[in-house]
Amino acid sequence: MIVTTSPSIEGAQITSYMGIVCGEAILGTNIFRDFFAGIRDIVGGRSAAYERSLREARTTAINEMMQAAQSAGANAVIGVDIDYETISIENGGTMLMVSASGTAVKYVQ
Repeated sequence: MIVTTSPSIEGAQITSYMGIVCGEAILGTNIFRDFFAGIRDIVGGRSAAYERSLREARTTAINEMMQAAQSAGANAVIGVDIDYETISIENGGTMLMVSASGTAVKYVQ
């Protein structure tokens, strides 16, 4: 399945639009990751743990979006947008949210 941020597929003709499809992923972080990320904020450097979490969440959201498109009978998703958010929860923790959305389409070469 083609997944692209562009509004069209070069060299292909879109024959039908199936509608908007979305995928979401919310991952919890833990106190140890938060603690070490805070230390990295002070001394500088990248947080490998958060980067892994973001990659995992992005992959999950895109895969869910693709499954929704496939269920709708599409063979591509165009105009894909990926958004990232952090959500604070009552106990002081943080959740990472990634959402992917786009337009499910059917195309021919």
